[in-house]
Amino acid sequence: MPPLTHGDAQDLLARYKRAWERRDVELAMELFTDDAEFRFDPFEPALEGANAIRGWWNATVAGVAHVDFDAERIWLSGDTVLASFHAAWTEQSGAGRIRSRGFLTFELAPDGRVRRFRDWSRTKTVGIDSTFRPEPVADAPGGQRSP
Repeated sequence: MPPLTHGDAQDLLARYKRAWERRDVELAMELFTDDAEFRFDPFEPALEGANAIRGWWNATVAGVAHVDFDAERIWLSGDTVLASFHAAWTEQSGAGRIRSRGFLTFELAPDGRVRRFRDWSRTKTVGIDSTFRPEPVADAPGGQRSP
């Protein structure tokens, strides 16, 4: 892989932003190698491999709407892109508006795709999204209500 440039890092974060804001799992999966490690919490086990990562993206985008993501600052170190960010989304289940701030690292493989992803962030519910109407929660099998 040729030396990583600041423009390369901006392009990667623009693709990540597009995947999030469009809630596009396929676009997100194009960013990662088949054997990537994906960690949204530094104290929890990593998701390993494309199937686990796809499962996380599928579940996550199914539960959110009105997603906004912006990288604030971007740094490079060898084959790693580091970025501070802020994000917001609406929970589909109750229209809660969530805000998040944090730090991301994308360690890149020689082909330019992400082989290791890390996220350290703090999230907080800041209110209700009055522009969003949550879907009614259907009864799940066995009499349990789905979240």
